[in-house]
Amino acid sequence: MTEIVVAAPAPGSLNTASLVEGAGDAFGCLSSPDKAQAPVGKGVRRFFCDVHRRPKNGEGYRITFTTDGVMFNHVESFAEIPVKSGDKVFVDVLPLQHTDGAVELLRCGVELYCLRRLTLIEKRREELKLPKTTRGDIKTLMSLEERWFRKLSEDCLTMRRMIAVYRSLLKTHQQLENKRKAVSEDERNILKPAIKALEEQMDVMAKKIAEEASRRYPAYNSLVEELGISGKVSAMEALAELMTYIDLTYSWTKIRNYLGMWKRDRKTHYHRSKNARQALERLAMTIKGYGVKGKDLEEVLKTIWTTLRTQKTHPPA
Repeated sequence: MTEIVVAAPAPGSLNTASLVEGAGDAFGCLSSPDKAQAPVGKGVRRFFCDVHRRPKNGEGYRITFTTDGVMFNHVESFAEIPVKSGDKVFVDVLPLQHTDGAVELLRCGVELYCLRRLTLIEKRREELKLPKTTRGDIKTLMSLEERWFRKLSEDCLTMRRMIAVYRSLLKTHQQLENKRKAVSEDERNILKPAIKALEEQMDVMAKKIAEEASRRYPAYNSLVEELGISGKVSAMEALAELMTYIDLTYSWTKIRNYLGMWKRDRKTHYHRSKNARQALERLAMTIKGYGVKGKDLEEVLKTIWTTLRTQKTHPPA
């Protein structure tokens, strides 16, 4: 059921016209008054959504959305948003619980975009002097240009959910390994079966991810052969993770910066994806062995990037 709430723009906030015009037209930085905005296709509507936890018990998520910054609606699932083919939906975050609803929108011909970095919300909200509320966050979202959002695909969402499971297993395994090193011999023997069971489940999940990636990413199998990781399920999972979370068709400089491989003396600090960097490190350790250095990471990443550029392959966003 859809709940409709009407609210006038808050004093000092964006007016309706400024919220609709240039609310997201070209993957990029913050909107600026002197920058021309691309026109919206006729009949195409933009929905801006804030996904937040329920206020009462904190379980589950609720979606608040608007198209004009004045009328706000509340729904329980993305499938309940009244969109049609060709419309665009912009969200701040996309919890795993809403993956099925998001996929349903994509299959209906709706374009789905997710904010690249949540830190943009806080910075922009302060500039606009908007309140730290659901509606304030949505209005902030509407003021950002489209290039600050990442266009999602069904491939990306499906892979992301599987990778999240693997990461959970990997994290638990690491925690148990650390505890095993700190306890006595008798306690280590108790932890061994649990650690072995986790390793088996990690192998099972890694194989599923590798199989799914081979079906969804055209260049995946050729990269597996190029890197010499065929049969090494943990490395194959790491490669699938890299192809899911970063666009390896970007320039070499952008890819290096995204993975935190900038020079130490640089004053400009670029955003780094921690998860993507860890996946690259796991992949490099399988290929190069333990004790990998920055130049080893760069060599592996350069091989992947060069292969994709040569084949002119564009992994789904």
